[in-house]
Amino acid sequence: MRVIGDYDRDGYAHVEGLVSPDVAQALLRQLKADLGAGAIPLSGVKDFPNLLERPAFELYGHHYPPLLAFLWGLTPTVSRLIGRDLLPTYDYLRIYREGDLCKVHSDRYACEHSLSLTLDYSDGEPWPLEVERAATQPSARVEPDFGGSAYGSVAMAVGDGVLYQGVTHRHGRTTPNPNAWSAHLFLHWVERGGPHEDQAFDGRLHDDKVNFSFA
Repeated sequence: MRVIGDYDRDGYAHVEGLVSPDVAQALLRQLKADLGAGAIPLSGVKDFPNLLERPAFELYGHHYPPLLAFLWGLTPTVSRLIGRDLLPTYDYLRIYREGDLCKVHSDRYACEHSLSLTLDYSDGEPWPLEVERAATQPSARVEPDFGGSAYGSVAMAVGDGVLYQGVTHRHGRTTPNPNAWSAHLFLHWVERGGPHEDQAFDGRLHDDKVNFSFA
């Protein structure tokens, strides 16, 4: 594993070899086995994020526990890499199709520290993630490009990740996906004791008390 870039200065850094390609691709194989042999039905999907120009397959960790295993399992590693004590919030997998874009945007507070992890490309063509270098105030605006602001472009191999500060650094993919499909896992954290700690576990588990009873 090798970190390229200055996360604190630029708001993002490239992490080469964060996950073994064999493990990343095994996760996708398990997912496909669980989905079944048929094609993913997207033609009838009408609602999709305004970041996209057409539907993409999305699956959240609270619906598919293997994804949560990645989020929770990577928490100590990411905490060490960026020098913060982190709590996980949520993660999701998205599969883009050829020609897809992701418009430039910033994220909600649950994404104080984020990781884009590349799981696989159908045709082996890296598709860069782009991150604005200067920090900005959180905003709901969604734009087709960075409007002249300086940004970095990171082309990831399978198993590589980009760590980025998703709330304060706008990001997206403004060049069309060159692959028939590509699969990416997006994982998010907040700082323990920080201003967004209430977003930990996406508000689902953080303050719940556990009681067991035995017969």
